[in-house]
Amino acid sequence: MPGAPIWCRPLTDAIRRSVSVSRIDKPADHDPARSTLRAGKPTLKTIAEMTGLAITTVSRALGNAPQISEATRRRVHEVAAEIGYLPDRAAQRLKTGRTNVISVLLDPHEEILGFGTSIMHGLARALQATPYHLIVTPNFLDGSNVDAVNYIIRNGMADGLIFSRTEPFDPRVRLLLENGFPFVTHGRTEFSTPHAFVDYDNFAFAYEATKRLIAKGRRKVTIILPPRRLTFHQHMLHGFMTAVREAGVAYEIPDTLDLDSPADTIRDTMRRRSGEPDPPDGITCPGEVSALATITGMSDNGFSLGVEYDIVGKQTSRLLSQIQPKVETIHEDLPAAGEAMGRLLLRRIAGEPVEELTLLQSPQFSFPTP
Repeated sequence: MPGAPIWCRPLTDAIRRSVSVSRIDKPADHDPARSTLRAGKPTLKTIAEMTGLAITTVSRALGNAPQISEATRRRVHEVAAEIGYLPDRAAQRLKTGRTNVISVLLDPHEEILGFGTSIMHGLARALQATPYHLIVTPNFLDGSNVDAVNYIIRNGMADGLIFSRTEPFDPRVRLLLENGFPFVTHGRTEFSTPHAFVDYDNFAFAYEATKRLIAKGRRKVTIILPPRRLTFHQHMLHGFMTAVREAGVAYEIPDTLDLDSPADTIRDTMRRRSGEPDPPDGITCPGEVSALATITGMSDNGFSLGVEYDIVGKQTSRLLSQIQPKVETIHEDLPAAGEAMGRLLLRRIAGEPVEELTLLQSPQFSFPTP
């Protein structure tokens, strides 16, 4: 089996508690409705006896059927939470043909701070009022993990799939389209066949970041790009070059660095380049790690941020602005992306057309007046 799946339940405000009942003699006021708790795992029958409702009514209430009153649904859910009821997924699958599982291929990406945690938080928020669980499978950076996708499809491990770091003609997307398997990508592709996606407007990010550096008087700009194989490499490059050509400024693009470069490689490269003739003085960084590594490398040669050079960086947490407030940032809302992907995938599983299941997130920036 490719990868090691990790089971997660959607986050909820209340922690589910299991109830244990020790064996005692039957008291005079014994309540038969609660006697089934002694048998072990709570069932629909347990809830039915505790609420006085029919088992079919309990089942429909747990499924949030609109025919059941809101008060009844709320009462059934409260009892289910109280006794720690969990539905029998195997039985549900036999009955509905669905697993009530969404699988996430998660990248162990150190460059984007909190990427996995933020995406998962948003997904959990989207799924918390549904019967769906999450399975997380690590996706390693040296490949697109087609085998993991194929395994999930062939073995019916999930009802839908979410993954990121898309390529223009991503083999995972091709496989999923060929099999008619519901999925949402974090990122776009160049397939003519449409598919559901949530993406960040990296063209706008690179364009606005570069324009900002030029407006601050920087005469030579540079950018650290994603790896060439990823779709958003072209989006960022296009945004950067559009701003450069509009302003007619000098530029350079390092061919030994990209988004996946280790922090020490970025630091060493920037230290070396800043010690050479005509170094760039306006730098666009795709994440907080690359921005901090760049600052360290430049300071090693005595360059002061905001004096000899400026940086505009993509920010996904509050870390960069807290450590280096002189760095101007453009925000990417990863929890919102995760929540959007979860909601779009639920709609896709329900059969909605993919043409209506796309979202392009706009960069969030508020630069101070120069």
